[in-house]
Formats: sequence, C-alpha cells, structure tokens
Amino acid sequence: FDPISSVFELKMARGHKVLKLRAQAKKVTLKYETTAPTVGAVGKYYPADDIVQKKGPTPVRNAPKVRASIVPGTVLILLAGRFRGKRVVCLKKLDSGLLLVSGPYSINGVPLRRVNQKYVIATSTSVSLDGVDVSKISDAMFKREAAAEKDGEEALFAAGAAAKPTVTSPERKAAQTAVDAKLKANIDKVQLLGAYMAAKFTLSKSDKPHMMKF
Repeated sequence: FDPISSVFELKMARGHKVLKLRAQAKKVTLKYETTAPTVGAVGKYYPADDIVQKKGPTPVRNAPKVRASIVPGTVLILLAGRFRGKRVVCLKKLDSGLLLVSGPYSINGVPLRRVNQKYVIATSTSVSLDGVDVSKISDAMFKREAAAEKDGEEALFAAGAAAKPTVTSPERKAAQTAVDAKLKANIDKVQLLGAYMAAKFTLSKSDKPHMMKF
C-alpha cells in the first residue's frame, strides 16, 4: 500500500469531477445589438471643474446669543489678540453677534474694536455708560476697503511688496474721541477704577483660575 499514490489518485478524481461539473454548467452568451462604434460620452459624466451642488434651501444663520453675564457696561478681560490681558468696557452687542468694546484708549490703549464673546472673561465690575452714545457705531464702520485686483507682473510684484499700513477712517477717530471723553469721565467718578482698568490681568504659577471670582 502506497499512501502517496492513494492521495494522488484521490486528488485526480476530485479534479475530474470538478471539470465534469463545469462542463455541465449552463453557458452564458453575450449578444451585441450592433458592432458600430459608440459615439459621444459613455457612462457617468464627471465635470473637469469642481461644481458645488446646492442641497436644499440656504439655512438662516442668526447672530449668537450673548452670555447673561455680559451686559453693556460690564468690564471684560481680553484673552486673545494683541490686547490680551487688557481690561475693556463692553459698550453693546453688534448685529453680527460680536461685542463692541473700548479700553478706553486714553487709559489702557485699547481702541474701539469688535471681539468675540468666546475670548473674554466677564467680571463683576461695571462702568456707567451715562452719556455714552454708540447708536451710530455698526459693523460697517470696521469694514476694510477691498484691495484692487492686479494681473500679470503687477500681481507678482505686489505679492512681494510690504503690506500697506491700516489707515483709520476720520469717522472712526471721531467716534473714538466722543466715546472716550464720556467713558473716562464716568470712570474717574469711581475711586481706583481708572487704575484697575489700566492694570493688565496676569496669572502667576500658584494662581488657580478655576477658583477665582472675577
């Protein structure tokens, strides 16, 4: 008895059985309607450029709600930007949802500017806004002028040129002067409030912000 021969014969028998089953299987024949070449695009068409497909109506994005702790006159601490750590006075909420604040500029150097409520800490200190008129100040006052587009060599040289300094409009300067005059007069009425607004907020190594009461 040769076990190797038996195994070989068993594999051959299985192979013949598989071939027999394949031969008995139903044959599928493809039939073509015509042998003429296909003219035009075939299959799904994909545009060369990315086209944004509009899906449904455009959602209405309302301005975010302001935290209950932030009201006109509240002293805020800025947490980001070039004036981070400075204390400012919240003047009002703009239509865009941003907060209109001022240092005032004559005390700590913070001009009229817009800030996001995510990047401020509201304190329990407040400043009177008696006589401060900010009804004419809107988001349009802070809009920058659109730069003229340049083509060809002009665009190439403009890209390497130094950025032009930002120019403050006369309207904004006049609003800053009017707001600062009234705001500083209200701050001077409270003892040590001017020094408090001028001081910069900082944290030391041993401070615990989560346990502080602002």
